[in-house]
Amino acid sequence: MSQSLKTVKGMRDLLPEVARKFRHIETVATDLSQLYGFEEIQTPILEPTALFLRTLGDTSDIVTKEMYRFTDHGGDDLVLRPEGTAGVARAFINEGLAQHLPLKLFYHGPMFRRERPQRGRYRQFFQFGVEILGVEKPQADIEVIACGYRILKSLGVLGTVTLHLNTIGDSASRNAFKEKLVAYLSDKKDQLSKESVERLEKNPLRILDSKDAGDKAVLTGAPKLKDSLTEEAQLFFNNVVEGLGILEIPYVIDERLVRGLDYYGHTVFEFTTTALGAQSAILAGGRYDGLISDLGGPKTSGVGWAFGVDRIVELLPELPVAKKPIAIIPMGPEAETMALKLAEDLRSNGLSIELGFSGNLAKRMKRADKLGASHAVILGSDEIAKQVAMVKFLKLGTQEEVPIRDLVARLSHSSTKEPS
Repeated sequence: MSQSLKTVKGMRDLLPEVARKFRHIETVATDLSQLYGFEEIQTPILEPTALFLRTLGDTSDIVTKEMYRFTDHGGDDLVLRPEGTAGVARAFINEGLAQHLPLKLFYHGPMFRRERPQRGRYRQFFQFGVEILGVEKPQADIEVIACGYRILKSLGVLGTVTLHLNTIGDSASRNAFKEKLVAYLSDKKDQLSKESVERLEKNPLRILDSKDAGDKAVLTGAPKLKDSLTEEAQLFFNNVVEGLGILEIPYVIDERLVRGLDYYGHTVFEFTTTALGAQSAILAGGRYDGLISDLGGPKTSGVGWAFGVDRIVELLPELPVAKKPIAIIPMGPEAETMALKLAEDLRSNGLSIELGFSGNLAKRMKRADKLGASHAVILGSDEIAKQVAMVKFLKLGTQEEVPIRDLVARLSHSSTKEPS
C-alpha cells in the first residue's frame, strides 16, 4: 500500500471488536449521566482558535505544542477541538442558555491533539464529559465526582484506580500563593527546566504540574498552597471532602495536583490508574467559575470532568458475548425471496439475522458456525413445498422441522433457550 494511503500517525481505525467496547462505554456513561439529570449537548469539531487561546492559557502544552491549527480558504483561524469544556462554554454564551440555569450537560465525541502517541493516547482520541453550570455550592463538585465514580465502577475498572483530590482555592488564595511561589522559585531559576522558567513569568502554578525531575526536586521545599487558602476556600474544600465521605467514595489528597488548564479554581481531581504506565489519568476535571465570564458571558459557576474512552478501553474487562445471530440459509431463487421477508419479520421481533446467499450448503453452514450462530434456518425446494423450514440448533447438534407460519414464534422463544 502507498505510504500516502496509510493511517495518519496517531490516528487509528476502530475495528468491530474495539468499536463494540467504545459503544459499551458510551452507553453506560450516557445511561448513568441521565440518572444524575444530565442532558446531551454536542458542539462542532471545528472551533475558532481564539476560543482555546483564551480558555486554555498561552502557556499550556495544548496551545504551545499540540493544537491542530490551520487557516481555511476563507482566511478563518480554526482549530480541531482539543477538549470539550471550552466548546460547551461557547455554546452557553452563543445560544443564550443563561436563562435555563442551572444546567447539567454531557457530551461525547472525538478530540484532537498532536502529541506523542503511546498506549491509550492517540492524536484523535475520544472523550465523554459532564458539566454542571450555574451551581456555586460544593454539592455540584460532589455530584460530578460521584457520577464519574459510579460510571467507572459500573464499567468494572475501579480495581487499579485512585481518586486524587486537591483544592487550588479561590482567586485570593491563588494570588497569595503565587507571590510566595514566585519568591521561592526566582532564586532557583538555574535549577528549573526551560518550560518552567517561562511559566514563572506567565503562570507559576503550572510549574507544580511539571514532570521534569529537576523541577520536582526544586519543588520539594516550595511553599504549600494549602497554607495560603482563605477561610472561604478552605470551608468550600472541607464541604467537598465531607460529601465524598458521606457517599463513601475513597480518595487521597494530592497537594501537587493543579490540573493542566488555566481556567480551574477551587476543586481539582483526577482518577488515575497504575495499569497504563505513564498515562495514568483516565478521568479528570474540576471547578471553573471564571471561564464563561472570561469569554464575555455572564458570571456563571461551572464544574465538570471528562474521561478518555481510549484509555478506559485498555482497562475494560471482557464484555459479555454479543447476542448470537440466527443464520437463514436459502437454497434457490424462490427460497431467497422468502428468506428476505422472513429475515425482516424476525428482526422486527428483536432477533439478529444473518442471510447466507453464496456457496453450497456446506460452505454456508461453515460460515454460520464461524459467526457463532445459535440456529441455522434452512429453506430449500423440499421445505417450501411442505411450507416448513429446517431449524438446526447448532449448539446441541439437533434439528427439527418448523412450519413457516410458526417460525417467528418458535425462534423468538428459543433464541435464548434451546430445547434440551
